Amino acid sequence: MIYLHNVYLCAMQLYDALAVLTVLAAVFGYINYRFIRLPDTIGVMLISLAASLAIIAIGYFQPAVFREITGFIRNIDFYTVLVRIMLSFLLFAGAIHIDANELRRLRIPILTFSTLSVVLSTGIVGILLYFLCRVFNQPIAFVYCLLFGALISPTDPIAVMSILKNAGISRALEVKIAGESLFNDGVGIVLFLCIFEIAVSGIQNLSVMNMIVLFLRQAGGGIALGLALGYTGYLLLRTIDYYQVEVMITLAIVMGGYLLAEALGVSGPLAMVVAGIITGNKSRIYGMSDLSRDYLDKFWGLADNLLNALLFLLLGFEMLVIPFRPAWLVLGGATIVVVLAARYLSVWLPIRVLRLRTGFQKNSIRLLTWGGLRGGLSVALALSLPAAMHGEFFLVITYIVVLFSIVVQGLTIGRLAAKTRK
Repeated sequence: MIYLHNVYLCAMQLYDALAVLTVLAAVFGYINYRFIRLPDTIGVMLISLAASLAIIAIGYFQPAVFREITGFIRNIDFYTVLVRIMLSFLLFAGAIHIDANELRRLRIPILTFSTLSVVLSTGIVGILLYFLCRVFNQPIAFVYCLLFGALISPTDPIAVMSILKNAGISRALEVKIAGESLFNDGVGIVLFLCIFEIAVSGIQNLSVMNMIVLFLRQAGGGIALGLALGYTGYLLLRTIDYYQVEVMITLAIVMGGYLLAEALGVSGPLAMVVAGIITGNKSRIYGMSDLSRDYLDKFWGLADNLLNALLFLLLGFEMLVIPFRPAWLVLGGATIVVVLAARYLSVWLPIRVLRLRTGFQKNSIRLLTWGGLRGGLSVALALSLPAAMHGEFFLVITYIVVLFSIVVQGLTIGRLAAKTRK
């Protein structure tokens, strides 16, 4: 009975938190659409940032109110909410709208950017941050700097796909950036886990073969599971014509599939991307009627918009609980330059090679660099770092990089694209 009572209390707390956040997301979304007219996700996040600053100001006069609100935010496990709940839905919702033919045609640059570029960027960020921290008299072990490189290098599919919709870049480049972002977050999480194992156990206790096996199990297993989920869903969907059940089947693919990925120890994000691509390009086209297809698109479009609003709302309110320090703010600003430089180099080198086989438009490197947005996934991974691995410090500089990425890069990528077309 005590266990059931505790489960009930946890469920009620989760419902209360979800209710409050949904109301705020709706209110902020209305304010943005009615008066500000920024892209939905950026507008909601900026309003929540402004609300956070207002709460901080109120805290000087009403400390009890400030403690109550910050306590509420701290009770929300951002890592669990994003990585274990939201991410599967958002990746699947984004993947079902990816054209498999375009993805196949651009597979070489997409696979290169989502693998080689992530590894290159991780190494470059780790090296530059290692020396930067020493310049600022904040020495940090190299393995922890690499860990930061792994969490900040993948472009965030949630931020990228929600902002690039109206950026005005060419369709081919949009598919490259979106396709890269969908796959490289799974690769980035696997790389993060590998470096985390090294940091915990020490490199002397780990073999290269163990790292390769871990990487292949996570990445290869996730892709294999995604294929199984996608084609199982297709076999089921093509035998019925009843949109209520068809939409529920896609929902089961996401929720049950992610649970299965965790149980098998494979990459859930990669499984969701692959399953989403199959669902969007095979089940949706060949296994559904027009009516079912319409309901599927509307359901996952609404789910995508709602979860994006909640995520960016939470990102704005995270400001209330992040332990900012003046020295860390300066170092965070310098880290923005480090991350952009690493992104530039990690796409410049592959493009110099790929240009021999794959066409890239003029100024592709600039657009790929500036369009490589970071988002909630990086913050979630930073929150998972313990204090012994300088978790608070990395959380602060990660948050600064993510804010710059979403607000500055997200709001200006369209203008940059327009200038490059002239």
